[in-house]
Amino acid sequence: MIIMIAAVADNNALGKNNDLLWHLPDDFKRFKALTSGHHIIMGRKTFESFPKPLPNRKHIIITRDKKYEANDCIIVDSLEKALDHCPENADKYIIGGGEIYKLGLQYADQLDITRVHHDFEADVYFPEIDLNIWKISATEYHAPDEKHQYAFTYQTYIRI
Repeated sequence: MIIMIAAVADNNALGKNNDLLWHLPDDFKRFKALTSGHHIIMGRKTFESFPKPLPNRKHIIITRDKKYEANDCIIVDSLEKALDHCPENADKYIIGGGEIYKLGLQYADQLDITRVHHDFEADVYFPEIDLNIWKISATEYHAPDEKHQYAFTYQTYIRI
């Protein structure tokens, strides 16, 4: 299964200046639980936004830079090549950024979205989810609390 996973604001904002716009510890835990042990596919800028490679995951980085190198990562120049490097019967996670999400929508079987209930100014946005193609199969709401400034909802979409 090909799964796109993202935290997305109500106005589809993803990030600004190659950084997240919010801090949601429970969402980080969910991301880790879902993606651990799997191949994660991302653009170069997303990879470079991490302080270090994420443990217990195989990183596949998409870049146009033919000389780009990153230790213990697979470097490719297209989403198709990234998917070809993944085990056929294993879950594969597309984790960003904005351009990679746009490309990934045509391949994805499922979207795991954390919808952050706030509008943010951003320079990267998630593509519109076409409800003629996708339907929500599960939701789980979380109110703001001492660790989470914003309310958010986990939403799982499946392709119709």
